[in-house]
Amino acid sequence: MATKKYTVTLPEDLAEAIRSEVGPGGFSRYVTHAIERQRERERLGEAVDWWEAEYGEITDAEMVDAAAERRAIERAHARMAEERTSGEPAPKGNGRAA
Repeated sequence: MATKKYTVTLPEDLAEAIRSEVGPGGFSRYVTHAIERQRERERLGEAVDWWEAEYGEITDAEMVDAAAERRAIERAHARMAEERTSGEPAPKGNGRAA
């Protein structure tokens, strides 16, 4: 990926806190990642706005269902990671949200 140097102005305390966390070579990488994440959030917001305009507002029940599904997926991924590291099948839950 081609890069180009830019000048930005940041609050000094914020910039110094980041620099102390990431070290001298990680500042640009950190800022790049933060900008990429912000752009992702903006695009996701646009997608949600489109979805709701097309199909109606997302309900609380749909949000609860989505959160439960996300937790089930996270548990499944954790089990798979455990199996990869231990070499043995991990105990399986019922796949339902807790």
